[in-house]
Amino acid sequence: MTADSLLTTASADVATPDYDRTALTAGILHFGVGGFHRAHQALAIDRLLNAGTAQEWAICGVGLMPGDRRMADVLRAQDGLYTLVEKHPDGHRDARVIGSIVDYLFAPDDPEAVLERLADPATKIVSLTVTEGGYNISPVTGEFDLRNPAVAADLAGTAAPRTTFGLITEGLRRRRDRGIPAFTVMSCDNIQGNGHVAQRAFGAFASALDPELAQWIEDNARFPNSMVDRITPVTTDTDRAEIREQFGIDDGWPVVAEPFFQWVLEDSFADGRPPYEDAGVQVVADVEPYELMKLRLLNASHQALAYFAHLSGYQYAHEAAADPVFAKFLLAYMHTEGIPTLRPVPGIDLNDYTATLIERFSNPEVKDTVARLAAESSDRIPKWLVPVIMDNLANGRPVRLSAAIVASWARYAEGVGENGDPIVVVDRLADQLTATALTQREDRTAFIRNRELFGDLADQPRFVEAYLDALDSLYARGAHATVAALARA
Repeated sequence: MTADSLLTTASADVATPDYDRTALTAGILHFGVGGFHRAHQALAIDRLLNAGTAQEWAICGVGLMPGDRRMADVLRAQDGLYTLVEKHPDGHRDARVIGSIVDYLFAPDDPEAVLERLADPATKIVSLTVTEGGYNISPVTGEFDLRNPAVAADLAGTAAPRTTFGLITEGLRRRRDRGIPAFTVMSCDNIQGNGHVAQRAFGAFASALDPELAQWIEDNARFPNSMVDRITPVTTDTDRAEIREQFGIDDGWPVVAEPFFQWVLEDSFADGRPPYEDAGVQVVADVEPYELMKLRLLNASHQALAYFAHLSGYQYAHEAAADPVFAKFLLAYMHTEGIPTLRPVPGIDLNDYTATLIERFSNPEVKDTVARLAAESSDRIPKWLVPVIMDNLANGRPVRLSAAIVASWARYAEGVGENGDPIVVVDRLADQLTATALTQREDRTAFIRNRELFGDLADQPRFVEAYLDALDSLYARGAHATVAALARA
């Protein structure tokens, strides 16, 4: 598919770039161009460009992983253009062709091209969607893992850098040596304090490489925190076919997303920024209240839904969320256990926010799978739900529903459903989790004694009592009946 045909074959109801793309300058270098970036940050820049601003803030994408080669091929063939389709609950579709990505570099083919783009004075922001695991933070120590072979190779300096850390740090070194201001490193990954995490990771790498450079980076670069939220499922062949049929666009890699869009961004930049607030972004002094709202309401509610839903026989999130029993349970968790742990969130009505979450979860057009929500639980539950439990225990508040969510994970982790069907547990600790879960019918607190995941929760009587009540109910009555009983309480 060529760029010309992407635009010329589109039906009249498809919005297309209303700006001269040849007049744009790439002020943003983005690592990790996937569906979420293209439904989120690239959309925000496209909005600004269509409004006649931000011509110096177009995007150059960078791919590092072998799987990124396909994205490189597609975007180059389409001159960076792609289709974004928003799927509304009533079946309506809104489509637009996004033009904010004006270049794409595949680092394994030409790392020097990436380094020189990093050192270019026009590059003022380097943004990241490299996944939670892309920051190389040890889950055991909480520190940057200098023993990672790829990181160690970059630190040895015997070849061109291949990691995000090696490339970005070398780009900053070149800027320092050439008298060019440092850029902003803007993490957009779903991590609490993502800017702080990025600063710690890049700072640790730079310190191991060159302490003086590390100090220059600390003094001159900026690492703003951000909170990003938009459900963006994996693009399927069905999506491609529907876009071709409905909108006349034969796109090699379109993006589909829910209509909801939220981006809260700390106003801390080293060398300027686009007028993000004009694109619907909340630019604030402190991201943490918004971040905790998302983590403890949206993300934790996904966990509240995932395991119970799978055990109840649901394949898609919208099927479970549309079940009144599940909707009532999720709202009860959010209002009685999630919200009480939050600080005030400026400009947000939490009653409206929680109601919107149920609507979003229930959107039948998004087709978010329960399996996706239930994956990588050992990275999610400790960050999203355990802090809620700890806070409520410390302040004498209820933990019954949160404890039941942990119990649903423990039951799910056994790897066998209620009808004897196998469950594929997708988790970095899958073998360990399943082995432990299979002992819990006799050793009833075995699962929650993992202190790396749960801290001292196994020593907290109120939590243990609620956890065991829920686990016993799952065995005796099944998941759906357990959820119904919890929702009635």
